[in-house]
Amino acid sequence: MEVTEAVLSRTSVRAFTNTPVSNDLIKDLLIKSSRSASGGNLQPWKIYILNNNSMNDFLVFQENWDQPETPAYDIYPPKLKEPYRTSRFQLGEQMYELLGIGRDDQEARLNQVMKNFKFFGAPCAFFCFVDRQMGPPQWSDLGMFLQTFMLLAKEAGLDTCAQEAWSIKHDSVSKFIKSSDEDILFCGMSIGYQDKDSPVNSLKSERRAIDEWARFL
Repeated sequence: MEVTEAVLSRTSVRAFTNTPVSNDLIKDLLIKSSRSASGGNLQPWKIYILNNNSMNDFLVFQENWDQPETPAYDIYPPKLKEPYRTSRFQLGEQMYELLGIGRDDQEARLNQVMKNFKFFGAPCAFFCFVDRQMGPPQWSDLGMFLQTFMLLAKEAGLDTCAQEAWSIKHDSVSKFIKSSDEDILFCGMSIGYQDKDSPVNSLKSERRAIDEWARFL
């Protein structure tokens, strides 16, 4: 698969089959992803993989967790301005329309959101943590690592969904994986094979025209 094909065909998949994914394949993709650009070669990513028994154990652990959670960070700015607010709103409306969920059906919308916390049925996933000492430059390294992983996964026939939503579950996730107090949860990543019969997987987010965000000087 050409890089361009991987970039253009990658989407955030929100419904997976239960087809297993081997640890050997995930390990290979992670090793290759570690070649991502990293300022000063800090390589700040810390990855915890859930698969097979560990995935089952984690989902049971999450279901039984009944303590308050402290979000790791604000996923979006509190007062999101334009054009970012409209982009976010339109994506949500497109998704709910595909699922046949009306704007007033708050219960169904919430149920869809909660599927994040079961990895949309994916059999494999990982969490990406970073040391709290790290700043915006190192967080950008995480993005490059994650994008590289998603493109390599696409090349390998896998589908993915990067999930910052997991940041609101920082306490329970940290407890399960026994992460250091010095580390903070950035996101989760669902990994598997998409359910091609699920309407939600036909969602293709729109992109603003290049003239809106680039200038040739």
